[in-house]
Amino acid sequence: MATILETAASAGCFNTLLAAVDAAGLRGALESASPFTVFAPVDDAFAALPPGTVQTLVDNPPQLARILKFHVLAGAHQQAELVAQSEWQSLEGATVPIRRSEPFEVKNATVVTADIACDNGVVHVINRVILPG
Repeated sequence: MATILETAASAGCFNTLLAAVDAAGLRGALESASPFTVFAPVDDAFAALPPGTVQTLVDNPPQLARILKFHVLAGAHQQAELVAQSEWQSLEGATVPIRRSEPFEVKNATVVTADIACDNGVVHVINRVILPG
C-alpha cells in the first residue's frame, strides 16, 4: 500500500499541497510510519486563496508548517470515527471542528472523498484550505 505522500503524488491533484509540504520541511514527518489522518486540499483549493497567499506562505516556512499541521491529526481515523466527535486536536495544537451530519465537513471545507487508506494513515480530500483560529 502507498504512503500518504505517494498516494497524493499519484492522484495528480495535490501538486500545491506536496510543494507546500516540501517548503515547510514536513516531508520526513509525513513519510514516517506513524499513522496520520490528513485533510488534503486539492490544487483548486489553494488556487481559490487570495492572490499571492501561497507564495507568501512559501516564503514563511514556520507559518506554512503551522497551517499544514492544522490539516493533520495523529492516528488513522475513518469518517465514521471522526463524526463521532465534534472536534479533534490537530498536530498544530488547535482543534478542528467536524460536522457530525451530512455533508461531512471539516471546519469550513467539504470532504469530497473520504477514507482513502494509506500505509501510514488515512486521507480525506477537502475542497478548501482550512485555517486555525
